Amino acid sequence: MRTLLVTGGAGFIGGNYVLRCLSQDEDLRIVNLDLLTYAGNLDTLQPLRGDSRHLFVHGDIGDAGLVSDLFDRYQPDAVVNFAAESHVDRSIDGPGAFVETNIVGTLNLLQCALDHWKQLPASAREGFRFLHVSTDEVYGSLGATGAFHETTAYAPNSPYAASKAGSDHLVRAFRHTYGLPTLTTNCSNNYGPYQFPEKLIPLMILNALGLQSLPVYGDGLQVRDWLFVNDHVDAINTVLGKGQPGEVYNVGGLSERTNMQVVEAICDAVDQLRPDPGFGSRRQLIEHVTDRPGHDRRYAIDCNKLMDETGWAPSVDFETGLQHTVDWYVQNNTWVERVLDGSYQGERLGLGDND
Repeated sequence: MRTLLVTGGAGFIGGNYVLRCLSQDEDLRIVNLDLLTYAGNLDTLQPLRGDSRHLFVHGDIGDAGLVSDLFDRYQPDAVVNFAAESHVDRSIDGPGAFVETNIVGTLNLLQCALDHWKQLPASAREGFRFLHVSTDEVYGSLGATGAFHETTAYAPNSPYAASKAGSDHLVRAFRHTYGLPTLTTNCSNNYGPYQFPEKLIPLMILNALGLQSLPVYGDGLQVRDWLFVNDHVDAINTVLGKGQPGEVYNVGGLSERTNMQVVEAICDAVDQLRPDPGFGSRRQLIEHVTDRPGHDRRYAIDCNKLMDETGWAPSVDFETGLQHTVDWYVQNNTWVERVLDGSYQGERLGLGDND
């Protein structure tokens, strides 16, 4: 049985990764290490309760003793590193936690993986992989045209992006200095089921359902490329199986939209599913608010390298993926309520006020 060590596997992308992989491969075992911070949610993994192929470990990627013990005990064939502080607004209010997890934690994970890899027999060393999941935000901001390539110079503009850039550089260094067979993926904005509701799409869905204000930063014309989470999961597994060690692969959804277009599409989808004749269109809930400090104007991903070298391509267009996502949040109110019982109650974050 093949074993993966997945970090951050109770979060949004990591949780979807664990669920999808174990549903598709009966001969796979996943050791799932997650600290269960505000964005980690064991309810996401409820479908795996009682499944012996899923071993959940509550812990920190920065805990050298714990991580080393997991390598020794389970002898994973690969590591997939999702573990990260990932919310830009939170990084503005408290950048220290992002440095600690995303840089220092990744360094510890790399060091433990290297120690494990060095003691493997030659055949196992050849097949071992360390896949680091990163973001397009490390590249900075684009103008009205162009796209990020794997060779685009790093120019992170938020503390979150800077911390992810630092972790990316460490992954590269461990490949070039020590020979560790690493892979890095830089993805565009993900959306789909199980996403923590301070992110744009789930926040707008839930507010629209509750007839609450839909706060849009600035003029709402910031552009993002949207990637359905299961397409991202499939891309990661494709890179894990076909990617060349030491390489970087951009993962995009080929679905650029302004924030206003996204919010308006959510309003229309919620109106269709939960019409309120007495209220009318949810679009009237849209409220423009003060923009995020240093808000990047546009991201766009060129993922031709991944598509050309591996054959992967996104299979879910934005309209289909958004409808599926809205449907999921409507049908999974218990999951939503339990998430909102925690520390995040829909308040505005990232105004740069640490008081």
